[in-house]
Amino acid sequence: MATAHTPRPLSLRGSDFIDASGEVVRLRGVNIGGWLLMENFITGYAANESFMRRTVREAIGDDRAERFFERLLTNFFGREDAEFLGREGFNSVRINVNYKHLESDARPFEILEDGFRHIDRAIELCAANGIYSMIDLHAHPGHQNQDWHSDNRTHVDGFWDHPHFQDRTVNIWEAIADRYRDNPWVSGYNLMNEPADAEGTRVAAFYDRIVAAVKAVDPDHLIFLDGNTYSVDWSIFDEPEEGIVYALHDYVPSGFGRGGPYPGVTDGQYIDRDAVEEKFLKRSEFARRTGTPIYVGEFAPIYFNDEAKDVQRRQILADQLEIYSRHRVSWNTWMYKDLGRQGLVGVNPDTPYRTRFDPFVAKKFRLSADGWGSDEIGPREVSEPLRELFAREFPAFDPYPFGTSHFLARLLLNITLAEPLAYEYADLFRGLDDSELDALADSFSFENCSVRQSLLEQLKAGLE
Repeated sequence: MATAHTPRPLSLRGSDFIDASGEVVRLRGVNIGGWLLMENFITGYAANESFMRRTVREAIGDDRAERFFERLLTNFFGREDAEFLGREGFNSVRINVNYKHLESDARPFEILEDGFRHIDRAIELCAANGIYSMIDLHAHPGHQNQDWHSDNRTHVDGFWDHPHFQDRTVNIWEAIADRYRDNPWVSGYNLMNEPADAEGTRVAAFYDRIVAAVKAVDPDHLIFLDGNTYSVDWSIFDEPEEGIVYALHDYVPSGFGRGGPYPGVTDGQYIDRDAVEEKFLKRSEFARRTGTPIYVGEFAPIYFNDEAKDVQRRQILADQLEIYSRHRVSWNTWMYKDLGRQGLVGVNPDTPYRTRFDPFVAKKFRLSADGWGSDEIGPREVSEPLRELFAREFPAFDPYPFGTSHFLARLLLNITLAEPLAYEYADLFRGLDDSELDALADSFSFENCSVRQSLLEQLKAGLE
């Protein structure tokens, strides 16, 4: 592992990451999901981040909302979190960032200097504990995919249709590269999380442009490129470029909220360990064929806190980690901290936040309004007639990226039901004084969380 005096960033030697001393490094760690881009199942709100923030501002006022969110971000990842990760042997974090920390839609192309404060703090804390930080722009102006985790209130991926949004992203990345060009503890720049272009041609063209722009500012740091269609499609690439890592995401359908038994049938397919490896080999084919590092930017199942189900989820993870070990994969698991569904660390049930918001989260789960972890069916008296209608009236309809079922779940559950729930979430802030708001935010501090020990043990075994 590199030391605190590492003089230059990571580099590549064939399919290996190399540190300043020439030693091979395998990156293994976590995503800090739900932090600098908040996601609804991670912190408990409904709909997308920007809409949620708006409803909370309307409920308690701009100043008090800003006070709450700033304290929440400060507590979500701090010194104790970085020390825990370093102590347990992890050497990599992927920092998932919403562009709105660095640029305002009201003033495009003006970089918000203050927006770097939490990124800077995380990089410094991680470096002090021997951990590399990858900067991942998780949400782009105009939305690079169709889902809530690009802070998309709709299902429209406007990024690909409007050069204005692309120009703004280039400007943001030039500012990021300029800021961290001399920081050896930044492992690299993940330019775009999970792009999804239905035409299949515009991702590669934009990558050509933005890679050149970033390299002109910072020629030394590694660049991580996700494949099209949520980081699983590599047909957009021809030959590998120098200093580029091709970052795949590797979720197993059995590990989703809608997942069936493992081994068993999910989405009409029988999924077992062999099927998991077959899918991984398909997703990693480009990296293996071109001799570039195999890097998995996101993976891992969702848990139900029900042992009959979770024993199968742990087996999914065990199979994935064994496959990754055999293929010398670097990885960042999804994810570090949440309300107890998937994170390595979870907010305790007796904290002020969980006490106040758990009934709301239960309603949101009952309605399947979370975009991640739900059964993607919701109220059957509503969803099943709609699905039957589409099957009857539009049998050939097969929308990008994942077909009719996902399309209906997104529009009905993640948007139509989620938006009124966002107002219910905001209403739970009304009437609270500053000390009570502070207590909600403080619930996310490391001291008020518990480690999912079974997950920690599995991940640590995967470090060996």
